[in-house]
Amino acid sequence: MLVDYHNVSIDRNGKRVLKDISFTLASSKFYYLVGRVGSGKSSLMKSMYADIPLASGDKADVLGFNLLDIRRKDIPYLRRKMGIVFQDFQLLQGMSVFSNLAFVLKATGWHSKPDIERRIAEILKEVGMANKSYKMPHELSGGEQQRIVIARALLNRPELILADEPTGNLDPTTGYQIMTLLHGLVESGHTVLMATHNLQFLDDFPGEVFRCEDKKLITI
Repeated sequence: MLVDYHNVSIDRNGKRVLKDISFTLASSKFYYLVGRVGSGKSSLMKSMYADIPLASGDKADVLGFNLLDIRRKDIPYLRRKMGIVFQDFQLLQGMSVFSNLAFVLKATGWHSKPDIERRIAEILKEVGMANKSYKMPHELSGGEQQRIVIARALLNRPELILADEPTGNLDPTTGYQIMTLLHGLVESGHTVLMATHNLQFLDDFPGEVFRCEDKKLITI
């Protein structure tokens, strides 16, 4: 299992948001995380990349790391093994698409310029943005920016992709294009956990569903 939580509780700002939750994520599968605003979806995802410490738990393993006693110096290595797709893009506005992606690769240990150029070309082609490397973020549409964010998440070939409302700021047509891209990643061996309010996706793009409700995590 890529993720294995057993009786885990999560606090946010001094309040318990999830209590005694248990779930697993297997390899090469698509998962949804649904629930009302404030139900704990983002907190659960943030806990998985150690942005929020766990309050308690019997087991909390993510990609080979024990989150119950993870050391601060090990957190960057955990995050290198996953890709994170944010709703609000979080691209560096003063850098081109190429520079945004090269920045991530250099920060995660890539040193060879030819290797960096080759990987960026590969991943931009994969997300349908092969001819956009010279563009600045403000020159791209919302859907194009989100494709770049997905490319950034995929750079280091992570097993696990966490996508927090990745279509929330997009129009319906563009949102479906992004969903098609994310759902297709499973065929490439990735596991995707996606938080969403768009329940129509659950019918159109099959996956297992977890719901945050009343501080619990329910499998639907």
